Amino acid sequence: MDLLRYSAAACQIDLPNPTSREGIGAKTARMLAMTRMAVEGYAPFLPVRLVVFPEFAHAAPVYATAAELRRHLTLPVPNEHTDAYYALARELGVYIQTGSFLEEDPDWPGSVFNTTCLIGPDGILSRYRKVNPWIPWEVHKSPHDLEGYRDELFPVADTPIGKLGAAICYDWLFPEVLRQLSANGAEVLIRVSAYMDPWGATAPMDWWTTVNRCRALENTAFVVASNQAASLSNYPPFSWPGGSMVVDFDGRILAQADPGPGEKIVVAPIDISALRHERAVRSGHHTLAHLRSEAYPVYRRSHYPPGQWTDQDDLRVEHNRAAIERAKEDLR
Repeated sequence: MDLLRYSAAACQIDLPNPTSREGIGAKTARMLAMTRMAVEGYAPFLPVRLVVFPEFAHAAPVYATAAELRRHLTLPVPNEHTDAYYALARELGVYIQTGSFLEEDPDWPGSVFNTTCLIGPDGILSRYRKVNPWIPWEVHKSPHDLEGYRDELFPVADTPIGKLGAAICYDWLFPEVLRQLSANGAEVLIRVSAYMDPWGATAPMDWWTTVNRCRALENTAFVVASNQAASLSNYPPFSWPGGSMVVDFDGRILAQADPGPGEKIVVAPIDISALRHERAVRSGHHTLAHLRSEAYPVYRRSHYPPGQWTDQDDLRVEHNRAAIERAKEDLR
């Protein structure tokens, strides 16, 4: 079987948000069931080989401080849930981009990461920690904010179904993130997201759709984007519009869920061989090859300085607000 031509499933969920670790297992069980539905239900068509879930699929940061999140919701990676995804990925021969975890790591005590894992038949293939938390509200730490952090910020997994790279939600408003993933070899850009109303798939504020299409065409890459679809009652204080989608390397929408809350599975074809052909033969619109890196002095200055939260073991919203104000003053 040609593993470079397959279908990807962008799955969105609408489940109550847990306030403790004990509530996470039920959500994992539902996502395992949805993975099986996607793979087995679409088996008579192009086989599903990639399944993607949204940000905060396991738990949203319902507490205002990092200390409270560590007390109630964080988990190490790997954990019992990643073990369950691995068992199913091995059984079905698929790759699962997990919804994000609130991750703790003994190497970085006091830190909370917003983390998604790519899990395949051989186990955890990559772990992506959100580089651009949605500040000021998210009190996670970015790897960028930790002095001495040495892991790859933008990992890309080379798999039988192509080179896969993920980024989380707000990361996608920074074109540099997806550009770096593409420079690292990514052919499929995976978006694990919790994009709330009104920035969903509905005009006039359809940022979700616009950004996904732009990042695909900017990088000559497929985009598989799963968005949170929880109702207001499940994930207050916001409602979540879903609109999960798959986009091809020219920015064409191949499939998209209708906007609005609710569980949905959206399936569309991925053709890595076609993408590789396009990247090889194009001279026009090959933006990475045309990149004049030295032309942008904005990147020679530090606006949100690295390492500033290394020793902060209880990051709070007010810390984020102060850092933002310092950056805004520097930009004046």
